[in-house]
Amino acid sequence: SLARSLNRLMDSSDDQKLLALVDVRGFDPEEVTVTVKDGKVKVSAEHKEEQTTPEGRDYSYRMIVKEINLPQGVSEDEVTHSL
Repeated sequence: SLARSLNRLMDSSDDQKLLALVDVRGFDPEEVTVTVKDGKVKVSAEHKEEQTTPEGRDYSYRMIVKEINLPQGVSEDEVTHSL
């Protein structure tokens, strides 16, 4: 579950701090982008899908964007992420 994964992440290292969790379920890893710039962490994910049905074409599109300000004193070089 998400709670167990979070607990494992929090327990993995005492010197690392968790800034945010972003729910990207339903997106493939290659559809998720994480950038660190100008004191912000930006997580974006985009999924496009097209299916042909007897009635025609069916399109599905989902996108999320989340921006998090880095806390005071945290260098952009210190930021890591994992999926």
